[in-house]
Amino acid sequence: MKKYLITSQEFYTDNKKLFAHRLQEQILKHTPDYILYRDKSSAHYKEIAKIFLSIRSEFAGVKAFLHGEVELAFELKADGVHLTSTQFDKIELAKSLGLKVVISSHSYEDVLSAQKLGADYVTYSPIFVSPNKGKPKGVEDLQKLLEKTEIKVFALGGIVSHEQIDLVEESGVYGFASIRHFY
Repeated sequence: MKKYLITSQEFYTDNKKLFAHRLQEQILKHTPDYILYRDKSSAHYKEIAKIFLSIRSEFAGVKAFLHGEVELAFELKADGVHLTSTQFDKIELAKSLGLKVVISSHSYEDVLSAQKLGADYVTYSPIFVSPNKGKPKGVEDLQKLLEKTEIKVFALGGIVSHEQIDLVEESGVYGFASIRHFY
């Protein structure tokens, strides 16, 4: 099962040196297959995105995504972009630029739309209880979704323990994504 590390400003900070140190440390510790630079409030997003991609270049095989910024992901030569659930209209642009596309989804309809529009992956959430993310869908719902779609799905939301990782892995999901698990 693939691992998708998502950064957060709370842990990784907006401090460039500390960000670089923590990212490198967490990649070494957790060996993710995919990483996402996600920071919705940084005044230094582009600068830190460059650091993020520079560090990723030290780890062969790790795919790096920028959050919501299609043009910047293309400009900085990221592997792809992770679009929000309100950015379905950006899938075609991202694909035309040669970027891999992950898009956040919260319903079967979202997942099927992402597949039809050509996204490469979706995150489906929340699977477990996660702060401010609504009622959890659960692993059973995730399994039902996987029977209805062919797109690669990352389970997301409240995945912090090895027991939860084992449960989502048993569903047959492509991978899991998390912020807090990767601290």
